[in-house]
Formats: sequence, C-alpha cells, structure tokens
Amino acid sequence: MTASDIDEQERERRLIAAEEQAEQLFAEVTRRGLVTAGVSESAVSTQVRDLASELLGVQRHWHKRIVRSGPNTLEPYRENPPDRVITEDDIVFLDLGPIFAEWEADFGRTYVLGDDPVKRRLQADLEPIFLAGKRHFTDHPDITGAQLYAHVVGLAEAAGWEFGGPHSGHLVGEFPHELIDGERIESYIAPGSDHPMRRSGPSGRQCHWILEIHIVDRERRIGGFHEQLLTLR
Repeated sequence: MTASDIDEQERERRLIAAEEQAEQLFAEVTRRGLVTAGVSESAVSTQVRDLASELLGVQRHWHKRIVRSGPNTLEPYRENPPDRVITEDDIVFLDLGPIFAEWEADFGRTYVLGDDPVKRRLQADLEPIFLAGKRHFTDHPDITGAQLYAHVVGLAEAAGWEFGGPHSGHLVGEFPHELIDGERIESYIAPGSDHPMRRSGPSGRQCHWILEIHIVDRERRIGGFHEQLLTLR
C-alpha cells in the first residue's frame, strides 16, 4: 500500500508515529551523551545519522541534518556556517528530518553544556513559546501562516528574545513533500502566507504543519531551536 492509498485517519496516525520515533532518537542522543564538548558539529551529525540507522533503520533524511553550536546557532536553516568544535559551556541545537517508512518527521531540540544562566533561560523559554504558539493556533480556526508567524515573533519578543528565522514552520507529510517549495510562500508559516492553515492541498489531503521556534540573542551570539508537529498532537 502506498501513501496515496491510505485514508486520512491512517495518514495522521503515521505522521504521529514518525514524530514519536524522532522523539525516541533524540532521547537516545541525550542518553548516549553525543552532544559534548571537544566534538565537531559534523562529527555529531555523523554519529546521529549512524544512531538513527542503528536504532530505527533510518536510511534517509528529507532535509540536511543540522547541528549548530555557539554563534552558529544564530543562523537560520538556509545558511551553512563553517563547521565548529563544540566547547565547554556551549549551547547547541539539532534539527533533523528523518524519514520513517516514507513518512517525514521534523524535530529540533536545544542542549546547554554548563550552567550559564542566560543560555539556560533561553533553552527553558523554547518549549513555553512553542506551546503558546500552538494554543494560539488551536484557538483561531481560520488563522493564516502570516498571522501565526506574527504571533510567535511577538511571543519571543515578550520573553526578551529576537525571533531568528524568516519563517516559523512549514508543511509536513508523505515523502517527498507534495507542496514544500521555496517559491510557494503558502507552504510556510511566514509573512505573506495568507491562506488559512486549515485547508486541503491540491491532492485533496488535509494540510499538516510543523511549528519551529528559533530565538536568538545577537549581542551574546547565541540561539536556540525547538521544532515538532503543530497539528495532530
């Protein structure tokens, strides 16, 4: 049975299952202490790739694997900063898009090494901002991508941070994306995305979304990232 043959309820179940496997992968990354000082970002990326294959049979990732530390955490997805060695007392985030049985997950989390209070506060603020954005989406049935983006930017600023990305999420679904396209702003939670987010795509399938929270402190040259399903869970 191909992805196009299944009904919407089963499609939703498989998207949730893909995210649950991504959560399992990140939990194992933490358990094994892969994010550690003295290791390069590229080495952590390779270790996580190998772990995903070993643990969950992942052979492909639908977008580039991102491991960023220190000042590299300021950079949005499209940038490719130089590889950097993680240091003591660093801040690091991972953004991965593993494919589980042809279903996409997109998951991001932030790690802090050491006890720096500002880095700890930044890390601690990520999930509450995500959850507040999710509540706003839930409470506004006709919300557009542009409206949700403006709201999460406001949430970040209210917490004392700058929002770090030109968008705050995107469509997610079967691999490959039927709609994610850099030329189509309606595929993103971003300024100019003026269609209601609760809609069907050209295939007639319900649109499902990932919400990304990327907050930064440019003066201190640090940032953090939190990403997962906005819809379904």
